[in-house]
Amino acid sequence: MPAVNLPPAPDPSRAAATRQPAEPPPQPAASLQAGAQPQADVPPHGGSGHGETELLLALLRDMPPDDPRYQDLRARIVAQHMWLARRIARHYAGRGEPVEDLEQAALVGLVKAINGYDPLRGHDFLAYARPMMNGEVKRHFRDLTWAVRVPRKVQERRAELSQAVAALSQRLHRPPTAEELAAELRLSANGLADLLGAATAYSALSLNAPDGADERALADTLGAPDDALDAVDDRESLHPLLNALPPRELRLLLLRFFGNQTQAEIAAELGVSQMQVSRLMAATLARLRTSMLAET
Repeated sequence: MPAVNLPPAPDPSRAAATRQPAEPPPQPAASLQAGAQPQADVPPHGGSGHGETELLLALLRDMPPDDPRYQDLRARIVAQHMWLARRIARHYAGRGEPVEDLEQAALVGLVKAINGYDPLRGHDFLAYARPMMNGEVKRHFRDLTWAVRVPRKVQERRAELSQAVAALSQRLHRPPTAEELAAELRLSANGLADLLGAATAYSALSLNAPDGADERALADTLGAPDDALDAVDDRESLHPLLNALPPRELRLLLLRFFGNQTQAEIAAELGVSQMQVSRLMAATLARLRTSMLAET
């Protein structure tokens, strides 16, 4: 049987070396995903991010919006500036709005800045985008957070009112009076009253909130329509007219409407016929109705 020449066995150390994974290639910049959260609200380190942003903005300027690459490039710019949106949102935090909503408003301003930015004008992109992002957050507060819509001028003066109260309290070492506030804001007494009333429209108290120690809902303490109130004027107007009736006619009405007696029972008690009771009652009621209508 002829000998068979087998290949040499592989070296285990060399085989293990060949099985070690190579260094992974650098990953491309990820597109902006819904719900993605940046790791920190600080700008990326180094100056490469600014240069890449300017390059992407220049590409967008010469690219039609319907180009398949347009949305991806814009999302990369948004992802590079998520730190700025987070920083602006944190600046306005603590005013009753979720930070996530403020961040979304800032991102709306960022997208508007990207769409309107022209690199050929020579302006820095951050200097162009930051005011627009702040403006969108302020617009969010102005349009979506007031319980009752008030004019924009009143909304702006509400902030001045808060600043004036704080400044006067620090200066006077006590809460300011209405006259002092009006003088500080250069308003009349009526103007200050209108501003104070409108300032309370920012937030509203729920009718389901507990009222007092018994924890009843506020809605339970509110009044309801009372049908009996409609008859108050009629009763007050009828009272002097009844007192002016002749005794027999007054007694007839009392027996019929308060004694709940029939015409036959009234006729027997008054010593008249039932037909006379019917005619007398009709004439009396007609006279009372005419007198009451004449008073109104």
